[in-house]
Amino acid sequence: MDCAYESESLVKLLHALRSAAILAFSLLCACGGSAGQTVSSGPKIGVELPLLTSPFWQAYNDYLPRYARASKLDLLPPSSADGDTSKFLTDTQNLIAEGVDGLVLSPTDTAAAATALDRAAAKHIPVVTVDVAPDRGTVYMVVRADNREYGTLACDYIGTHVRSGTVVQVEGDLASINGRDRTAAFSDCMRRRFPALRVLAVAAQWDAAKAEQGLEALYAANPQIKGIYLQAGGVYLAPALSVLQRHNALVPPSNPKHIVIVSNDGIPQELDAIRKGRIDATVSQPADLYARYGLLYIKAALARERFTTGPTTHGSHIVRLPNGMLEDQLQAPLVTRANVNDARFWGNAGRS
Repeated sequence: MDCAYESESLVKLLHALRSAAILAFSLLCACGGSAGQTVSSGPKIGVELPLLTSPFWQAYNDYLPRYARASKLDLLPPSSADGDTSKFLTDTQNLIAEGVDGLVLSPTDTAAAATALDRAAAKHIPVVTVDVAPDRGTVYMVVRADNREYGTLACDYIGTHVRSGTVVQVEGDLASINGRDRTAAFSDCMRRRFPALRVLAVAAQWDAAKAEQGLEALYAANPQIKGIYLQAGGVYLAPALSVLQRHNALVPPSNPKHIVIVSNDGIPQELDAIRKGRIDATVSQPADLYARYGLLYIKAALARERFTTGPTTHGSHIVRLPNGMLEDQLQAPLVTRANVNDARFWGNAGRS
């Protein structure tokens, strides 16, 4: 054999082996260097949370990686605005500058969110909002439940269990459409269906300290409060129970002095409080489905899929909001002592 030919063949073989080794190493890195870690090569998605002090949003945040993997999306580490509109705008601007392919946002100030939406639209970045419908701007889909229904469910339950006296609603932030919807629906329902009940309000703005201070002041002036509606159990449950405990007013439903409490979120702590007779009901906001469909819709946006109003295949209904946005209204059932152990509620996940 020609030695020159043999040498050339050997060099080619060594190059081929080296290329194969580099390829194998690259694939190994792409799959993650340790068990349980994966790096997706799919579209890069940025997520902004409203706050992480609430068990509800903590649960939502925990569900995100699971559904990102299922949808083959490259989910960046979510950031939290902690209820600060300026931080929300800065965080979303940073995500846009980072070159994300899509955004999943949950703004607390639904008017100010338009600035972030306009910035994303200028860069042709689709946006899905979760739990919140912005007042204006371009949004591919709003993933939310009917927040007016939340207020109506609370009103119906309290109104049918409290015949007379004073009830209190601990409001959300009225800069958010969620706070406005829940407050308006509860107030309208009480005025229309239960006019004998006097309704007082605590302007708590999704803030636990404001909820506790406001409820403390109201209870001190109105010790005969008969019912309470907590618009966000993830934030308001602990301070509300603390106030009632201080006044020896946290008694079981069998006690005539029991205060009927309806909450909102469906966190495990609320379900446990229902079992113990500390509160009476809550609306189970679907933290798991918010994560699942928020990410599925952003994937659909990138694939340029189109949706119309009407029933969906996952048991919800898409409606067109007055501002023209489409909203997938997911189901948010009322949880009471009669059904609190239903395994279908996300708040019971992992409960033995």
